[in-house]
Amino acid sequence: MKIVFFSTQPYDKTFFTQFNTENYDLVFLETSLDDQTVELAAGAVAVCAFVNDKISAPVFEKLAGLNIKIVALRCAGFNNVDLEAAKSNGIRVCRVPAYSPEAVAEHAVAMLLTLNRKTHKAYNRVREQNFSLHGLLGYNIHGKTIGVIGTGNIGKAFAKIMLGFGCRVLAFDVIANKDLEAIGVEYHPLMEVLKADIVSLHCPLNEQTKHLMNETTFAMMKKGAVLINTSRGGLIDTKTVIKALKTGQIGALGIDVYEQEEKLFFRDLSEDIIQDDTIQRLMSFPNVLITAHQAFFTDEALTQIANITFTNISQLIKTNNISPQAALLV
Repeated sequence: MKIVFFSTQPYDKTFFTQFNTENYDLVFLETSLDDQTVELAAGAVAVCAFVNDKISAPVFEKLAGLNIKIVALRCAGFNNVDLEAAKSNGIRVCRVPAYSPEAVAEHAVAMLLTLNRKTHKAYNRVREQNFSLHGLLGYNIHGKTIGVIGTGNIGKAFAKIMLGFGCRVLAFDVIANKDLEAIGVEYHPLMEVLKADIVSLHCPLNEQTKHLMNETTFAMMKKGAVLINTSRGGLIDTKTVIKALKTGQIGALGIDVYEQEEKLFFRDLSEDIIQDDTIQRLMSFPNVLITAHQAFFTDEALTQIANITFTNISQLIKTNNISPQAALLV
C-alpha cells in the first residue's frame, strides 16, 4: 500500500523510512499539496500532509475521485484543512496531537533567552574579535511575570519551565488546568495576562484566535514587553506588530511562525530576492528574532511524529478508527 508525502524535507524521508514497520510503499514529494498537485497522489491509500499544505474543498473532491480515504497530518495544527469538505467526501483526517510538547516549549524559552541576553549578537561579535559588551545588556528572567496564552500540552510545558526559572506565571485559556494551578500557575482574563513582562502564545489558530494579537491587544500589553509566538503565524497581525515595535510598545519579538510562511519557510532562498516586504521589515529590527518553523525540530519530536502518523494510518486502514480519539479529526 502506498502513502504519498507532500511538502517533504530530507529529514522526513529519514525518519519515516526508519519507522516504516508496516513496509508501506512511501513516496516523498517536495511539492506542497493543493488542487494543482493532488493528482500526484494517484494510487495511494493515504496522503501525508504538513502545516502549509492547502487541503481545501477542491482538494478533497479530487482525493475522493482518486479513491483516497485518509489524510494524515504529520503535525498538531489543522487550520489549513477544510474538515467539512473532508466529511462530505468521506475522507478521514487524522493528526499528531502531541509530539514532544517540550520541544516547542524549550524553543520558545530559547528565543526568549536569545532576545534578552543577545547571544546571537555576542556570537557574531566574538567571531570578529570584538569583545565589547556595549549593547548586550539583558535582565534577569527570574522574578519576571510571564503570560501564557493557551495551556494545552505545549503551553503547559512552557509554564512549568518558567516556574522553574522563578517566575510568576499567569495563564489564559477557556478551561483552567487544575494541575497547573496546583503548582502555582494563576489563571486570569486575557487583558490581565497581557500585562505580563513576557507573553508567549501557545493556542491554536481558528476563527476566534486569528489576529488575537492586534492593535487593541497590543495596547493592553505592558510597554516594552516581549512577545513570543511558536504556535501559528496568523495569531499575530503582522503589520500591526511592526507598528508596535516602531513605537516601543513591543520591546522584543520572537517568532518561529509567520502569516505568509508557506512562501518562505522550509526553503533555501539565499540566492533569491525575497518579494515579501513585510518579513523583510521584520528582519530589519534589531530586537526581532525569527526562526523558520524550527520549534518542533528535535530527534524526539520527529520520532514521535513518524510513529504516531504510521499508527494513525494503520488503525484507520484496519479498523476505520483511531485510539486515542484526539488524533482523529473527521
